[in-house]
Amino acid sequence: MSEDPTGSSKPFDPFEQFRSMRDAYLDSMAKLMVEAVNTEGYAQATGAMLENSLTMSAPFREAMEKSMLQVLQQLSMPSRQDFAALAERFTNLEMRLDDIDAKLDRIEKQTHAAPVPKKAPAQASDSNVKMQAPKRVAAKKRAARQAQPKKRNARKATR
Repeated sequence: MSEDPTGSSKPFDPFEQFRSMRDAYLDSMAKLMVEAVNTEGYAQATGAMLENSLTMSAPFREAMEKSMLQVLQQLSMPSRQDFAALAERFTNLEMRLDDIDAKLDRIEKQTHAAPVPKKAPAQASDSNVKMQAPKRVAAKKRAARQAQPKKRNARKATR
């Protein structure tokens, strides 16, 4: 086992020349391919090939979608269209709930902003009180009670 005492000489590698030729070849091919790919003609040719392949595969894709839809129906599983329809319905429900919430907020602000005044006892000389129908009075009292938030105390809860 003889070792080189100076350590400066490299051992002979018969494949070093092949590696350098390979690297030079790959560099020149990479430059050539970059130039070829960046041309307008290449882009048009690639686009035409892609369009033809999509046109050719369209009938197969449609047949596959139909068969997949039939399989999903037979297995009682939802399809993409079913999920899309459900998502649309949930979106509509959410929008309606938001509208209802906004309306309830407005109603709540109106009831808290303008509290219902308590009625003074009716005087006998007031002609409007005499002519007022009992149903209207009861309806107004009901509306006034509903406008105020209900608070329960222990005595009312035992009824």
